[in-house]
Amino acid sequence: MASFNKVILMGNLVAEPEMRVTPGGMSICKFTIAVNRQFTTKEGEQREEVAYVDIDSFGRSAEVISKYLGKGSPILVEGRLRQDKWETPQGEKRSKLMVVCESFKFVGGRDGESNGGGGNEGYERSAPPPRQTKAAPTQEDDFDEDVPF
Repeated sequence: MASFNKVILMGNLVAEPEMRVTPGGMSICKFTIAVNRQFTTKEGEQREEVAYVDIDSFGRSAEVISKYLGKGSPILVEGRLRQDKWETPQGEKRSKLMVVCESFKFVGGRDGESNGGGGNEGYERSAPPPRQTKAAPTQEDDFDEDVPF
């Protein structure tokens, strides 16, 4: 039997992304997004539930996410589920389901404006939307290198 492992999520970062580089030179960016769902109960009451999803991105995608996104930034992520398993020092078995980012798109307008999916939709030949709290790219920057695919 064949299996299929694909996840598509759109949400907002709940904290600044955490970037690190392995001794072998691989960039890894870890971040968490909040994904909201609104629904109406049987009684007609409006409710909202929030799921927090941990995501790992690698390589150039990790570098771009770390450079241009921060707490509150909207993002659309396509990836796959991965289950990490480990054992605590006390011998308890633990596991965690998370997402490995295979591609992503910027969502919203420039300077953090969230307009429901308009604005810069993913990578183009121009610059991704810079965050105000991080250095904005200059015209001399070559954004061909920012494209992770």
